[in-house]
Amino acid sequence: MNYRERALKIFPWVCARCAREFNAKSVRQLTVHHKDGNHDHNPPDGANWELLCIYCHENEHAREVDNDGRPAASQKKAPSTYRP
Repeated sequence: MNYRERALKIFPWVCARCAREFNAKSVRQLTVHHKDGNHDHNPPDGANWELLCIYCHENEHAREVDNDGRPAASQKKAPSTYRP
């Protein structure tokens, strides 16, 4: 069983952001988001997952990168100010 199948068994079919509910017909629009961003971190209890609809999942990841695929300004580290 893959992590998506496990997540759908563990959690109610509701988007964790917008609270939209899903049924067997619409569940394909529900995605598994890895809270820590590591797709290899899949604990059996689902502690690193949350179910998000495709729209909220897209918004979640859009905050992480800008239009060029680089880290968004909020994710960039401040430049060093030390100038000897």
